Amino acid sequence: MRLENRVAVVTGGGAGIGRAIARAFAQDGAKVIVADINAFAAAESVSLINGEAS
Repeated sequence: MRLENRVAVVTGGGAGIGRAIARAFAQDGAKVIVADINAFAAAESVSLINGEAS
C-alpha cells in the first residue's frame, strides 16, 4: 500500500483514464476524491472504488 495515508484528487475521474487512475490510486491505499462534470459518472466511479478498496 504505497499510497496509504495519502489523499488523491482526480479530476475527470468519472470515466476513461481518470476513472482508471482513481481506481489504481484507491487500490494502492489512497483516499480518493473523484471530481467530474458528470456527477452520475463520478458517483459510478466512487461506487466501483468502494466495492474494490475495502
